[in-house]
Amino acid sequence: MIRLYNTLTRNKEPFETVVPGKVGIYLCGPTVYKESHIGHMVGPVIFDTIKRFLIYSGYQVTWVVNITDVDDKLIGQQHERGIPMSEIAEEMTIDYLNNLRALGVDQIDHMPKATEHMPGIIEFTQSLIAKGFAYASGGDVFFDVTKDPSYGKLSNRNAEDQQGEGGGAASKKRNSGDFALWKSAKPGEPAWDSPWGRGRPGWHIECSAMSKALLGETFDIHGGGLDLMVPHHENELAQSQCCHDKPMVKYWLHNGLLRKGESAGKIGGRSDRDPLPADAGGKLSRSGGAGGLADEIARLTGERIRFFLLRTHYRSTVIFGDDGLEEAAKSLESFYGYFERFHKISKQRYFNLAAPQTRKEGDSVKGDEPLLKGVQQLRANFLEKMDDDFNTGGAIAELFDFIRELNKFANENNLDRFAEVKPDEFKQVFADPQVKTLVKATTVLRELTLMLGLFRSTPAKRSGGDSLSPKLMDLFVALRAEARAKKDFATGDRIRSGLTEIGVTLEDKKGVTEWRAGGSS
Repeated sequence: MIRLYNTLTRNKEPFETVVPGKVGIYLCGPTVYKESHIGHMVGPVIFDTIKRFLIYSGYQVTWVVNITDVDDKLIGQQHERGIPMSEIAEEMTIDYLNNLRALGVDQIDHMPKATEHMPGIIEFTQSLIAKGFAYASGGDVFFDVTKDPSYGKLSNRNAEDQQGEGGGAASKKRNSGDFALWKSAKPGEPAWDSPWGRGRPGWHIECSAMSKALLGETFDIHGGGLDLMVPHHENELAQSQCCHDKPMVKYWLHNGLLRKGESAGKIGGRSDRDPLPADAGGKLSRSGGAGGLADEIARLTGERIRFFLLRTHYRSTVIFGDDGLEEAAKSLESFYGYFERFHKISKQRYFNLAAPQTRKEGDSVKGDEPLLKGVQQLRANFLEKMDDDFNTGGAIAELFDFIRELNKFANENNLDRFAEVKPDEFKQVFADPQVKTLVKATTVLRELTLMLGLFRSTPAKRSGGDSLSPKLMDLFVALRAEARAKKDFATGDRIRSGLTEIGVTLEDKKGVTEWRAGGSS
């Protein structure tokens, strides 16, 4: 049985959906005023994986990620750049979508934009006024936090602790903690007609209106970063519950934040919720120095970043630093290395294996051979971790054990002897019972990695799309060989480590050095 940690109750609870067999998920998306950074990818990668797992477990899933395309920050960029807010939003949305695609995030069903939902936002606001939970004041509309006796229950804060907008809006409020549902337009700002005059929506009401439109008044899972709990999710919950007189969400899931730092712990370790290291930096954000993501993806590859983000429990803080990324690269190489070995032995490519698509299909893959019994136990361990609040970190640890068992079996049975078999002898390989067992066991691995959105396609052998890149790589390999021949190991190591930093791995095999670019999503 799947169990989720619900931020609202501070407990793990059995997963029981609003509609049997169906799941509605809403994840707060970005405000598209500048290029997305690595921190924007944490939630999408996690929930892309959660959706894959729920589908694998037999659910029909609808996943919504909103786009905030009207906001103070966007208006500021409009003034700074001298182009319409809509153009900036469109440009940055394209950037966001490109980055999602590079990290293998392709399970989103709906990406509503706030500007496309103005009628629903206005209607929602009118309902709150009619029910006495909101009031108009000088062209603005505010939610009255004192009218909601349960306000603050998500974050365990009192209404008195809520700090609303300051400036000119403060003088229009009944209470300091009241928050804006509708803001009157200032000269030169984008605006829409409303019963209260020209203006635009507040941030919180946008998500409540869009989630209602696409998922209903009560849906299953609301996700987002821990930094959004206050005030955004608290305000969403209050206005939705007051408007509909029913819970907005059954399960609130909050992912930990990405922080700057130099150490991220050992990849494949079994710790679920490591405490934040004392030397960890602040939340990674634009204001914290995070830059555009496209260059990072080009340097690290999308698959390495996805693997890096999934290696810990989603509620844990992720420390983004070179040590952790380097460890992720080395860990991925153990998988890529096995995939190549498997191809040489079995004459089949890992990425072409037809693996089970659901848990039920995978349960039917049986065998009496010791290896198959062992990998079925590892599969059971993997699924147990995922059932326990989507513990991808623990699940990935099982994959490392999986690789070790497959390599051990190949070693014990001397299966590398098939690596040099010529094409006219492939039938001998296909008929070998030990090779058949290895293929069957590896197909189980393929089943689990696909469910995580990992190793979906062949990793790039060479980076760059022109003829210059391979020539440059061959030059680096030659220079390293010359340095090692002269016993200048410091230079040789510097070349290797420098290439590793940009996502290229060198492999020394029988006097020949081969190179490989990092995996692609």
